[in-house]
Formats: sequence, structure tokens, C-alpha cells
Amino acid sequence: MSSHARAARVLVVGSANVDFTVAAPRLPAVGETVTGGTLLVNHGGKGANQAVAARRLGAEVRFVACVGDDSSGREIRAALAAEGIGVEGVAVTREAATGTALIVVDREGRNQIVVAPGANWRLTLEHVRSRADDFAWAQVVVCQLETALETLAWTLEEARRRGIVTILNPAPVRDGLPDIWRLVDYLTPNEGEAGRLTGTDVRDLRDAAAAAQALRARGVGTAIVTLGAEGVLAGTAQGEIHAPALPVSVVDTTAAGDAFNGALASALGGGDRLESALRFANAAAALACTRRGAQPSLPTRAEVDRLLQAGERAG
Repeated sequence: MSSHARAARVLVVGSANVDFTVAAPRLPAVGETVTGGTLLVNHGGKGANQAVAARRLGAEVRFVACVGDDSSGREIRAALAAEGIGVEGVAVTREAATGTALIVVDREGRNQIVVAPGANWRLTLEHVRSRADDFAWAQVVVCQLETALETLAWTLEEARRRGIVTILNPAPVRDGLPDIWRLVDYLTPNEGEAGRLTGTDVRDLRDAAAAAQALRARGVGTAIVTLGAEGVLAGTAQGEIHAPALPVSVVDTTAAGDAFNGALASALGGGDRLESALRFANAAAALACTRRGAQPSLPTRAEVDRLLQAGERAG
């Protein structure tokens, strides 16, 4: 079980969306309409999800993002504040609507997602630069790839300049990525993202180890490849670490990766060793798969501790 010697101070710079999720009998093929689903509307976006995940797991969290000047943006900001997340860094723009995600989830919990970035791509370099107090406060900075790439690059550069631990969740993988790898302490792709970044197929632990080392060769400190039911494989300077997944009944995998990243930030910022942080993050991700939706599925610290304790008893 993770000990978390202290509460981490986590700064998340990233995206915030409103999610429209349909639970359908199966995922549609190209050109096909699948009927019989049910609709769930809630808040998401990788950045916001990771901020909520870290907060529910005990970290102090501040969030830098951009939402539209609309009802969705106001609701997102209020919900994050209600979680206890610092939202002074959430900008508002009239140039675009709040980001929107359309999600389909099948009976096995697999999903298809398409996103209209909207205001997320209006998170400007000038706005992030204005949040100097947040960077001075943070122990860990977490980023994704759903905002402007120049803003991402500056954020990682500034975090490195200040000696802050950096976590980059390279999702979704995009063309034109700048050479940011030397600025990343922990890179957290899933198997598909690791494959796209390295130009290889990642299908098992051996493939994941090879992809992790290829990413480290670019300058990444530690590459952590998440593999769903196979757990995670971390490539470090000292070798590979495999952390098995915890078995759960999967309902919806949406935000499982965000739960993992938020938990990783919380654990590392709290002083955990990597092996313990990976177990903690795996447990958070597993629990997120047992409930529908993005932020509604994200677990609390007590829930994660109970799952880890149950796993220890079973072992």
C-alpha cells in the first residue's frame, strides 16, 4: 500500500471538456449506426480528469486551462472548485466553445472517442507564463497533448528550469511534436501511443520494454507503458519494472489512463518510490474501469487503499 509521506503539490496544465457518452451494445463500424444506447453527460478532458484524480487521491492541485465563455465552461470551473482544486489559472475565452468529447462505450468497456478541442487550443503561452506563482508552488507538473504544442513545450521547459518533476501523458499522439523528450521525467503512453511514438507494434511486455528503452534513448527519464490488463512496464535507467494490473469487472475504460496519471503524480509528489507509485496508480486505474463516465469514475484515496489491501490479503 502506498504510504504518501506528504501531500503532493500537483500543477496540471491541460484540457477540460464536456463529455457526451453513449453506452451502446457494441462499437459501430465505419458508416454504421448502432441504436439502443443510453446517454451520460459529464465533465472530462484529460487535464481536468488528471487534476480531479490527483485531488481525490490526496494531492493539493492547481489547474491551468482554458474554457469557453459558455454554460459548459462555467459548470466545469465550478465543479473543479468544488473538488478543492485551485482554478484561478482556468482562463475563459469568447473565441471558441468549451471543448467537447463524443464517446461510445461498448458492453466490454471499450471506447471510441472524438474530440472538438475548442477552447483548449486557446490556452495561450502568455496565459501560462502569467501563472508563475503556480510553478513556484508545484512539486509535480502534469501535461498532455490536448493543448497548443508551444504552450506544452514552454511548460515543460519552465518546470525543468525550476527543478520540478514532470509527467507527460502523450495523448492523443499528434503530428509535429517538438523535441521535448529531454524535459520529461516520466512519459506515460499506452501501448498504442508507445507504438506510434516509436514506429513499432507494442503487443506484449517485451515490445513495451523495447519501446520504453527507445523513448529513453530520446532523452526521457522514465518511460511507463500502460498495457491495460497486463499492467504497466516502466523502463528506467536501472532496468525494467513490471507492475501487474489488479483484476476488476470492467464497465467503462474511459479516464482509466487519467486516473493512472493523477495517481502517479500524487504518489511521486508524496515521496513514494516508483514501484509503490506504480502499484498505487494501477489500483486507481482499475477502479476507474468499474464505473461509467470520466470524472464520476475517478476513485478516492480510501477506495484505492482498500483495493490495495484486498490485493495484499489475496496474495
